[in-house]
Amino acid sequence: MSQVKDDALATHLHQLQLENILVKGHPAGLFVLFFTEMWERFSYYGMRALLTIFLISEISSGGWGWTNAEAMKLYGLYTGFVFLTPLIGGVIADRLLGYKNAILIGALTMTIGHASMALEGINSNFFFLGLVLMILGNGMFKPNIASMVGKLYPDSSSKKDAGYTIFYMGINGGAFLGMMLCGYIGEKVGWHFGFGLAGVFMFLGMLQFYFAQKIFGIIGDSPKLQHVDQVKEIDDPNELKTPAHVTRDRLIVIGIFMFASIIFHLAFEQAGGSMTIFAKNYTQRVLEGNTAVIFKWVDAALTVFPILVVSAVLFALAKKIWSKYPLIVICSALSFLIIWVLCGWKLFREFNSLSSEVTVSWFPMLNSFFIITLATSFSRIWERVWNPSGPIKLALGLAIVGLSFAALAYGSLAIPQGAKTASVSMIWLVLAYFLQTVGELCLSPVGLSYVSKLSPQKVIGLLFGIWYCGNAIANFIGGFIGSYIDDITATHSMSYFFGMFTVVSFIFALILVLCSSGIKKMMHGIH
Repeated sequence: MSQVKDDALATHLHQLQLENILVKGHPAGLFVLFFTEMWERFSYYGMRALLTIFLISEISSGGWGWTNAEAMKLYGLYTGFVFLTPLIGGVIADRLLGYKNAILIGALTMTIGHASMALEGINSNFFFLGLVLMILGNGMFKPNIASMVGKLYPDSSSKKDAGYTIFYMGINGGAFLGMMLCGYIGEKVGWHFGFGLAGVFMFLGMLQFYFAQKIFGIIGDSPKLQHVDQVKEIDDPNELKTPAHVTRDRLIVIGIFMFASIIFHLAFEQAGGSMTIFAKNYTQRVLEGNTAVIFKWVDAALTVFPILVVSAVLFALAKKIWSKYPLIVICSALSFLIIWVLCGWKLFREFNSLSSEVTVSWFPMLNSFFIITLATSFSRIWERVWNPSGPIKLALGLAIVGLSFAALAYGSLAIPQGAKTASVSMIWLVLAYFLQTVGELCLSPVGLSYVSKLSPQKVIGLLFGIWYCGNAIANFIGGFIGSYIDDITATHSMSYFFGMFTVVSFIFALILVLCSSGIKKMMHGIH
């Protein structure tokens, strides 16, 4: 990293009235946002991991005894609206509240939402109220914390991409811990404890951000200042020179990529729906003997390693800001103390049991773990080994997610038509989540990157919002398709159900490959 680039960052921080406190070469504020987002993702994915399982579990075990179809429809509606509301929340923050206030309001709303869901045993209306509050709070929180990350760096800084990569690690670290702990406690202790635990960490994340507001200087304070920054971007002379037909072609390409993303995510989001049903009712999860011992040690490694990594990040931040911002460190340290105690209790409980029953929520947790371990390798592959065009990368993502469902279809061949339960080896779910993660790394970051590159600066924020609306559409459709899992397996088979996603994904992957040269021409030099 050259000194010139460091000087540019220092100048940028000074202009925005931020103290030049750097942690591992990045502004300290990045790591505050890292932990705030980590606890929000902990709460969201921890609750999402329980949602479908809770709804379809028997009333005798504390669940609601819903049918698979009913649970999948609610799941699709919930996750769909989660991706719609950030478009509104971003506008409110830009024009009225500013990022900081929007994030705090969103975090408080989600905390109340979790508390409401924890009271579902008193009255079922608390559960539905909690879902609504979670959707509204997410809309205020999600778009604005990501915007604050970008504001920490000048546009010319080479550290900006690395900053987003660190932030992305926080997202997946939180998702991993949330699914592991909320899922485990919800399934093995009590559903309301799982829902409530998610709210505890959302509250601590909110407190941490509240005490850290001064560390961000004027970032997020003034919507008027943000408007000025946007005007500067719009007045970019290079933007004014782009011919109309080039802009039109590039917008068409964004539309094609968005459609590919919708196809990908309607399959990918089965993780919290039909794949959860498959894990609960059709997968052999009770392990005994040597198999149980091996699993306990693997689970222990998966539990401890990510916490050690993020604890090291917190220690690096604490050393830099303790003297000026002790309350930030105290809130974060308290969060990690609770995490370590809970993980120690979980491991002690599992190692002292004669057998081991793998929780349903353990499987989707693998997605976040694989992302944490594979993301850096993928970026190196694109840089040093093979860097195909955008359409080919998206086609790879579609083909690999299709392959993940082919694995599930193959593993389901022995399940009789219309069977309500079975004992399929869990290796097929593990393989499916691994392949889905590889597909995600080929498609999701690439798609976002090309939206940024191909969009006219005047409407880049709008197009990002529309891109996330595509995810909402995918969740709505995916939930609707998943609701037919019982009907399809009764008429055909479980293998047929999963095979549908394979066929659809492969078809659109092939279309992208065949059209790739034409799409590249329409990108007009963007690589």
